[in-house]
Amino acid sequence: MPDSPSVLPRTIAAVDLGSNSFHLIVAQIENGQLQVIDRLKEMVRLGAGLDNRKQLTPEARERALDCLSRFGQRLRDLPHDAVRAVGTNTLRQLRDGGKFLRQAEKALQHPIEIVAGHEEARLVYLGVAHGLAGDEERRLVVDIGGGSTELIIGSGMETLNRESLFMGCVSFSQRFFPDGRITAQMMDAAIIAGRLETRPVQTLYDSRHWELAVGSSGTIRSIRDVVQAQGWSDRGISKKSLKKLRKALIEAGHADSLRLEGLSDNRRPVFAGGVAVLSAVFRSLDIDQMRVSDLALREGLLYELLGSIQHHDVRERTVDTLVQRYSLDTEQGQRVADTTGRLLEQVRKSWKLNNREMELLLNWSARLHEIGMAISHDGYHRHGAYILANADLSGFSRQSQNMLAVLVGSHRRKFRKSPFDELGKDVQEPCRRMAILLRLAVLLHRGRSPGRKPEPGIMAEKNNIILSFPENWLEQHPLTRAELQREAKYLDAAGYFLSYS
Repeated sequence: MPDSPSVLPRTIAAVDLGSNSFHLIVAQIENGQLQVIDRLKEMVRLGAGLDNRKQLTPEARERALDCLSRFGQRLRDLPHDAVRAVGTNTLRQLRDGGKFLRQAEKALQHPIEIVAGHEEARLVYLGVAHGLAGDEERRLVVDIGGGSTELIIGSGMETLNRESLFMGCVSFSQRFFPDGRITAQMMDAAIIAGRLETRPVQTLYDSRHWELAVGSSGTIRSIRDVVQAQGWSDRGISKKSLKKLRKALIEAGHADSLRLEGLSDNRRPVFAGGVAVLSAVFRSLDIDQMRVSDLALREGLLYELLGSIQHHDVRERTVDTLVQRYSLDTEQGQRVADTTGRLLEQVRKSWKLNNREMELLLNWSARLHEIGMAISHDGYHRHGAYILANADLSGFSRQSQNMLAVLVGSHRRKFRKSPFDELGKDVQEPCRRMAILLRLAVLLHRGRSPGRKPEPGIMAEKNNIILSFPENWLEQHPLTRAELQREAKYLDAAGYFLSYS
C-alpha cells in the first residue's frame, strides 16, 4: 500500500462496481465543493455472469477486467487516497473473490473495497441527500441495483433505518424472465416474490414513516424516462404510470420486442425484472408517487471521500458511538492508543507501516480492544472480534471491518496466524505487525495506572523485535517482566522473536 500524499488532492474519483454496470465519476474540488468533470459507464452485467457455484464465468470476468483497465487508464495519475472504488452485491457473493479482487485491483491500479449491504445503503442515501433540499423531512430512498435493492429512511444527511434486500433487476430478470419472454403470469410471480422479500421490513418502511419517496439508480431512472416519454407521468413515477408500463411490457411479450421511447438497448434485457422489483416496492410500502434522483452510490462515495480529505471521517464517529454504546473505559483505551502510536513511530520505516489507513485501524483497535467485556471478561478478545466482525459499522468496508476485528481478537493470549490468513494477502503481514504493537501496548498498561509509564524503545526488523527499557526499570517491575516473558513465548510460537532489556 502506498504512502498517503503530503498534498491534499485537487481531483478525486469514485468507482462503483455494480452487479449490472460499472460507473466511474471524476470531480475537482473547488473551494471545498465538488465539480464533476468526467463520467464513464459500462454495462458489464457482472451479476449475470455469476454461476450456480458463485463463481464468475470467464466471459464475465473478461468483461469486468477489460472495463477496469479502461477506467484504470483514466485514473492512472491519481494517488490512491484520491480514489475510492467499491464492489457491491455480486462481489459480496463471489466465492474465491480474493483472486478476482487482486486481478481487478491490478487492472484498475487502485484498491477496491467490498461493502456490506447496509453500508451500500448509507452511501446511496448520502449521494441522494446531497441532491435534495436541506430540510429535515423524512425520506424513503429506494435504490434498485443488479442484485440487491436498498431501502433507506433518513432525514437531512443522516440515515435512520437501512436495509438491503436480495432482489435486483438482473437477478429477477434471470429468475422470472430467463429467455426474455414476458407474460402476465411471470410478472405476477416476480412481484409476489418481491413482496415476500420486502415483507419482513414492510412495517418499518411503509408510508407512515416518511413524507417523500425518492428513487435512484439506473433502473429507476430508466423507468422514469419511459413513463414520462409515454406521457404517463408528468413528474417522477406514479403508481398509475407503473401499472401502464407493466401492461406495455406484457403486450410486447418479449424483451427484444420492447420499443419504448426512453429505454436504451443496454437496459432492455433486464428491464422487466427492474419493473417487477419496483412494482413490489410500490405495493409493499404503499407508495403513490416517487421522485427520481440522478445521484446515487458513486456520488455518495465522492462526498464521503471529500469529507475524509477535509478530516470528517465517518468511521471516527462510528468508533465514538461504539465506545459510548458499550461503556468502554475511554481513559484506558486512549492510553493504549497513545502507546501504540508511539511504538508505531519507531518501527514505521523498518516494518513498512507507512499507510495512513493502517495507522487509523491501529488507533481504533486500541480504543475498542475491550469491547468484548460487554459479553464476558473470559475470552473477551474473542467476543470483541465477533462484535466488530458482525456489527453494522458505518463507513467501514468489509475488508477494513475484518481487519479491525482481527486486530482486537489478536491483542492477547495465544497469537494465532489463522485469523490473518483470511485477510487479503497484501495486508496479512502488516496486520500481524500492528497486532504485535497492540499486544505490547496492552501489556504495558495492564495495571491501568493513570500515570504515564516509561515506555520502551523498540526496534524491529522482519520477525525480530527488541524492546529497551530505562536502566533497572524491569527489575523494579517484576510483573511486567513476567508478562513480557510470557508474551515472548506466545510470539515465538507464531514465528516472531521478542527480546527485552
